Amino acid sequence: MPARKPPAAPRAPDLSNLAPCVADARAAVASRLEGPPDPVSFDDLVARLDRARDELPPLYRTAVLDPFARTLRELGAAGFRRALDRDPRRQATALLLLDVAQALLQAAEGTEPRATPAFQEVVSDLYDGFLSAEDRRGVKPPDRGVVAPLVKWGRPDFGPYTLTVEATRSVGAAAGVVSLPPSHAGGALLGWAALGHETAGHDVLGADVGLEPELAAAVAAALRKAGFRSVADYWADRIGETASDVMGILNMGPAAAVGLVGYFRGLRGAIDGEEKLQAEGPDWDEHPADAARGYLAAAAVRLLAFAGREAWARQVEAWTDEDAPAVVLAGVRLSRVRARRAAAAVAGAIVRTPMASLEHHALGEIQTWRDGDERVAERLRATLASAEPLPEAFEAGTYAAHAMAAAVELAASPG
Repeated sequence: MPARKPPAAPRAPDLSNLAPCVADARAAVASRLEGPPDPVSFDDLVARLDRARDELPPLYRTAVLDPFARTLRELGAAGFRRALDRDPRRQATALLLLDVAQALLQAAEGTEPRATPAFQEVVSDLYDGFLSAEDRRGVKPPDRGVVAPLVKWGRPDFGPYTLTVEATRSVGAAAGVVSLPPSHAGGALLGWAALGHETAGHDVLGADVGLEPELAAAVAAALRKAGFRSVADYWADRIGETASDVMGILNMGPAAAVGLVGYFRGLRGAIDGEEKLQAEGPDWDEHPADAARGYLAAAAVRLLAFAGREAWARQVEAWTDEDAPAVVLAGVRLSRVRARRAAAAVAGAIVRTPMASLEHHALGEIQTWRDGDERVAERLRATLASAEPLPEAFEAGTYAAHAMAAAVELAASPG
């Protein structure tokens, strides 16, 4: 018998159409489109929430609406007004009250009737994926929340963000809230790819007691061991953003890494006028430097469980190289080579270190992107590229995260 040919090496993705995706993100970020006005009248808010009750799924009535309504009744009209007056910039208690209210009202009142259900489906899928009984075998449910976050549109100046269940519990809600700018309801596809960061990252980190500080300690230890003592505290102090980047990629695959680079290029284009990742991360910024996050994303892709991971990682790395001759983290300058190595140590610690808060399992054991996921995304790309109408139903095992991954790669591909 003739010898079998070895399987062909996975092809590098052709993502040469990224620039229009970046332009789409830039236009959406630059938009000042506002969402529905905040419900600042106590009596009107209470009445609207009462009408909303029958329009919400039972799970969200009992987990969010009913306990939130009790919180409002306890505050009363005068207490509600004081909470808003004490937080005029809407960054603390007023933000929590108004965003939980908006999430409930927008779901019940049909705000963005096409985009909102899609937004909710992506968020629910990403959150529920981390809670999957199959993937989480041997790991207890999260301490603070097993209900997927609600979604809302608003606060364009804030960009995509999450209020975790750890925060919303203070106003009675047993689920978090994920927000996108209103312009993203009809654009900024790469901004939707950021939902892995928000939901599979921030929301999950906020749901398991002790997980975030454990990850910070693991990252600092890994960097010191690898010879990067000068930036160990820099990365560990930003563990919320850092781990969320990695966890988003574990859940949405390499498309989340593509979205990270492309969305940040669009963001910088809208703010600074130049579509380039920032190479410097100042000490005061709670977010790592954009370029450091690009290298982190590439390193996280390399740790996924699908055959094409190296080709994808090299592409993300190449884009980051284009924008950053070096990386400066709180005054410490790292060459590209050293920045990549440091990022690899960070990603490895987050993905592979067993965590006591997860019954000594590692995040990469609970969730990762496999060959089966990539095959589903490939089939969906073909479906989305076809002129035929979308099917009424998809095969079992097809989820919203696959659809997001397919859409991002298809949009960034030529043709």
